[in-house]
Amino acid sequence: MLHKSQSAVTYAVQKIESGLAVKVFEIQGRKAVLTPSGQMLYRRALALVSEANALEWSIRTMSSGWELEIHLAVEVLFPVPLLLGCLERFGQESPFTRIELTETVLDGSSEMLTRGQADLAISPHIPAGYLGDPLINLRLIAVASPNHPLHRLGRELTYRDLRSHRQVVMRDNGTRREKDSLFFEVNNRSSIKAVRMGHGFAWFPDEIIRHELDSGALKPLPLREGGEFPTDFYLILADPDFAGSGVKRLAEILREAAKSYEQAAPA
Repeated sequence: MLHKSQSAVTYAVQKIESGLAVKVFEIQGRKAVLTPSGQMLYRRALALVSEANALEWSIRTMSSGWELEIHLAVEVLFPVPLLLGCLERFGQESPFTRIELTETVLDGSSEMLTRGQADLAISPHIPAGYLGDPLINLRLIAVASPNHPLHRLGRELTYRDLRSHRQVVMRDNGTRREKDSLFFEVNNRSSIKAVRMGHGFAWFPDEIIRHELDSGALKPLPLREGGEFPTDFYLILADPDFAGSGVKRLAEILREAAKSYEQAAPA
């Protein structure tokens, strides 16, 4: 394997032990095996070689225009399995590029773009001065707990009916936020649970509440109009003209995956 004679290998082993002043190998029968000290040094050596390879890869990455870090802002309603699949694929292609992911709500992605805090964003809103490509369309539906007073009315509902009850909304992580006594602001992790417990009604993408709908924990509100509506999500590059190779490739992966996701989704 080394393309060396046995005597040359023996000499190399002796040089290693002499230079380290440590017994690295011992003879067992006709084989030379590592001593406990040798095994420890071997593990450390592997780690050093791995770091050296990573450093070489990083240098090649920078020289070819691939960024070492990409800041990605994603609207929290975007399907998580789709996003994670894209990040996994990108990670396989560029394992040493670090992705800093921020989940945003409402105007959060737009503000991150305008403040220069994101290289790439997925948002239902395109801020002024930016261009975005349609990425995916999700259906939002109005739901509440089956025991909510709105369901007990037993008839078609109007927006006048809704005004008498609390709406649960996810907290906007942008700086411009409005307060209203009929709005119950919670984070994304708690919003579905809050509606399930009867604290109010809300609009959610059917993708993220499919389990609750199938189990009956949440029930669509029988609204006369506006009970469901499509929402477009856009892919926005902070600077399309000067985006690095990594940002462009990640955007390409997101487009391809979103297209396949929509084609595979049930009508």
